[in-house]
Amino acid sequence: SSGHPGAARAAGGALGRNPWPVLIPCHRVIGADGRLTGYGKGVAAKKRLLDFESNRS
Repeated sequence: SSGHPGAARAAGGALGRNPWPVLIPCHRVIGADGRLTGYGKGVAAKKRLLDFESNRS
């Protein structure tokens, strides 16, 4: 939480236009309530990426 109204929407917009998803891992952003949400390739793909990363550590 940034403490700034509208900041989440601005960050989401910027990440949605992210041309380098490998360098800027926008799939790690989660909703304020902890749910997976808002990924261009879909929530299922986001979950697969997060699961893959957690299994590697």
